[in-house]
Amino acid sequence: MYAIVDIAGQQFKVEKEQEVIVHRLEKEIGAKVEFDNVMLIDNDGKIAIGQPFIEGAKVTATILSHLKGDKVIIFKKKRRKGYQKASGHRQFLTRIQINNIDEKASKTKKAKAKVEAEVAADA
Repeated sequence: MYAIVDIAGQQFKVEKEQEVIVHRLEKEIGAKVEFDNVMLIDNDGKIAIGQPFIEGAKVTATILSHLKGDKVIIFKKKRRKGYQKASGHRQFLTRIQINNIDEKASKTKKAKAKVEAEVAADA
């Protein structure tokens, strides 16, 4: 089973127990995170495609560590003009481990309360 999920503005193909390096997430190490922007789920040949996202699907993950990417050097030069400029960049990254892929995730507390209220009103 795998899913294509939107994490921090990028799309990743993820499987259960897989480690993925994504752009920095503002959570503590060891925290659990949920991603609701699931675009596709393949469950042993049964493919569910969202338009653009699958409603009720979610991917849960645990943050393992925060790290920095490789340094990228930006060098600009104009020949015969004496112009040179160098700068660099290191991207902040987060390593996460995918715990679970749910096709039909449980509804939120508000939605559950609303459904329970409707059932109580009907009875």
